[in-house]
Amino acid sequence: MEIKMKLTVEKGRPEIDEGRSRKEIAVYDYLDKLGISYERADHAEAHTMEDCEEVSNALGAKVCKNLFLTNSKHSFYYLLMMPGNKPFKTAELSREIGCGHLSFAEAEEMERVLGCTPGSASVFGLMHDKEGLVELLVDRDLLKDEYLGAHPCHNIATLKVKTKDIFTKFIKATKHYKTEVTLRGQS
Repeated sequence: MEIKMKLTVEKGRPEIDEGRSRKEIAVYDYLDKLGISYERADHAEAHTMEDCEEVSNALGAKVCKNLFLTNSKHSFYYLLMMPGNKPFKTAELSREIGCGHLSFAEAEEMERVLGCTPGSASVFGLMHDKEGLVELLVDRDLLKDEYLGAHPCHNIATLKVKTKDIFTKFIKATKHYKTEVTLRGQS
């Protein structure tokens, strides 16, 4: 799918909430409460990393790949943040974190735990994980960039946020921590 609208970048939240989902507005409220500044690009639904290329260019920040994974019993979850251009290999991550079997979580699990639907998962969903069911895994390559791009729990917008604000202020407020991993995109 190709994004078919002119992208404009705005500072902060939209002036009007109309047409926005409650989960998207909740992200803006949360970031504003924490004093985290951000820029926003509104766009057509973006379901793939290819859809996000134009958005990344407009924002001047890499939109990261976010994968919501689970253990074999579906009792614990992992949110993996990694560069969008790096291939994901389940076996490589399993070895890295010492988890025998990982698979993609079901859409219903993502909605229940992160408040996101497939294609919109992001670090911002951690604000909904009140039970502490999710471990945040971050590829070290992401930590090299000053800014990251992520959806506000809805894939019709992307936010540009300082990397340090995400991994200090934001995850601290959600009572999560990050586990750094080194992924090479190899089996």
